[in-house]
Amino acid sequence: MEMLSPYLIFLLLLQQFTAVTSIGVNYGTIANNLPPPAQVAQFIKDKTIIDRVKIFDMNPDIIRGFANTGILLSVTVPNGDIAALANRRTARRWVASNIKPFYPQTKINHILVGNEVLHWGDQNMITNLVPAMRAIHNALKRAGVGEIKVTTPHSLIILERSNPPSSAKFRTGWDKNILAPMLLFHRQSKSPFMVNPYPYFSWTPQNDRFTLFHRNHGIHDGPGGKVYTNMYDLLLDAVFTSMRKLGFLDVEIAVGEVGWPSAGDPGMTQTTVDNARWHNLNILKKAGSGVGTPLMPGHRFETFIFALFNENLKPGSNAERNFGLFRPDFSPVYDIGIMRGQSGGGVVKPAPVPVTGKQWCVPKAEASDAALQSNIDYVCNNGINCGPIREGGPCFDPNTVRSHAAYLMNFYYQAKGYQSYNCDFSGTGVVTFSDPSYGACKYPTAGS
Repeated sequence: MEMLSPYLIFLLLLQQFTAVTSIGVNYGTIANNLPPPAQVAQFIKDKTIIDRVKIFDMNPDIIRGFANTGILLSVTVPNGDIAALANRRTARRWVASNIKPFYPQTKINHILVGNEVLHWGDQNMITNLVPAMRAIHNALKRAGVGEIKVTTPHSLIILERSNPPSSAKFRTGWDKNILAPMLLFHRQSKSPFMVNPYPYFSWTPQNDRFTLFHRNHGIHDGPGGKVYTNMYDLLLDAVFTSMRKLGFLDVEIAVGEVGWPSAGDPGMTQTTVDNARWHNLNILKKAGSGVGTPLMPGHRFETFIFALFNENLKPGSNAERNFGLFRPDFSPVYDIGIMRGQSGGGVVKPAPVPVTGKQWCVPKAEASDAALQSNIDYVCNNGINCGPIREGGPCFDPNTVRSHAAYLMNFYYQAKGYQSYNCDFSGTGVVTFSDPSYGACKYPTAGS
């Protein structure tokens, strides 16, 4: 009798829970070759078991694209907006403009206040982080959408030490001044403490098997009395221990980012398709099995794999551009069993999401607010009726430069005969086949 490979045995076991697994993905957009957001949302809904998505901004096109899909969406406040949002009145206006117009058609479940602020933010951002989280939470309650949870993702720079987990602790200074008040907020608001535990960044040739979930002798945590057989468990328990030392055992931990690149620069022997597939298979198993960790047995972690797509404009090494589960044409880079109706045994390119003959012009994801404001000024000075984006107009909310520009760029494109060059806008526009209309704001269109 032919013996099954360990990989196939793993996949057969994986199939037993993927149908009910709650798994998320990070949808980054630092690329110039990605499909329109509405098409991405439809692909995720129809073709995958992914039930939650995390984005790194407040892009209204993406938020609108997930409307009526049932997919949970986590949105991110830019780091530069944190200080202003510590003001309660500003936070209320922000919620009114950026959340209320989309909710509940889009199932926004988390608002992430910044991204890895303690790692990358300046002191003003760090000082205002918890006040901004509180102000946004209070604004959500006041607006009647208090079920949306507020949190912020952390890199593990927040840890002073992590190995062994029993000796782990948060960085001195941040522990009592920032993280303790933040954890108190999480306890009071019943929101998760979100961390980004990447085994990839801990990889060395010496710990290859430990980092990549292969069989190994394990690491014995003498004082804690536990044995660790993989880096992922070790990092999560280091966070748990650090929280316990501040007295916050009752706050849930969520995994905001975890992933492994499938390619890298010459000499980066760890960045292979096989390693990325095996790592993320095990992350998927962790998310759905309920095995938990040595210090948190039986625990299921809300988990967002990084990332949905390979992003061809990301700076840094080639590895940074190859974290995706999918290529921009929706073909899997490798198979971890998240495609509906597939066993996980091979790579099958899914059929593109059908589109209509109708077409609209919208801003590119990477277009800056300054460039989009120039587009608004140009269109309004060239005979186009800009009344719909004025206060009281059907397209005034959300009151953002990107949303207003999207409506006017499309109006101009349609009025000028929907020729491709009329959607160029100095390289900031792109033609889409997904209707960006929402609520009372109807985008005109042409085509069959």
